[in-house]
Amino acid sequence: MPARIPSWAWVSGLTAGAVAVLGVLALQASHGPHPTAATARPSSSASASAHPSPSPSPTPTPPAIPDDSGTGRRIVYSLGQKRVWIVDERGMPARTFPVWPGTVSPDPGSYAISQRVPSTKGSDGVQIEHIMYFAGKSGVFIAFSNAVDGSSPPPVGPGIKTGGIRTGKEDGDALWAFATVKTRVVVVP
Repeated sequence: MPARIPSWAWVSGLTAGAVAVLGVLALQASHGPHPTAATARPSSSASASAHPSPSPSPTPTPPAIPDDSGTGRRIVYSLGQKRVWIVDERGMPARTFPVWPGTVSPDPGSYAISQRVPSTKGSDGVQIEHIMYFAGKSGVFIAFSNAVDGSSPPPVGPGIKTGGIRTGKEDGDALWAFATVKTRVVVVP
């Protein structure tokens, strides 16, 4: 009769395996293309006026929160716009910013922050921080994070799967301050 393995040994083995997989996936999550922010440049065709305007130019309006992204306090991530909104409990956008998604994107739907990791080294060798896991797909964990030095990730080679959604440094700080475990994340097309 074969010896029976105690349940504590199974739990310990599974836990160690899960921690190892999370570590590898966290490193992979830090890779991926990054969005570029458009910068406004003064027009060379501006003409001088005898009566200059007393008011400054209006500030561009940030993109509206996507329709069908739910209500209440949440993070909204638009796959098509490559943009995140931090939405307060009144349903008002507190902040919005572009992001650099990885090569594996979550399906549209509602998720929750499941784990927060203060910092680690990304698979691109860059120190990353504010890692917040909320989804998984195709064996890849998907998380928000930012590079400590503010850099964007280098392009990844063909066939490399990454689930990191990188933010800028200040945006990563704001997202980390807002999102605790169980904070809702709504992914829209």
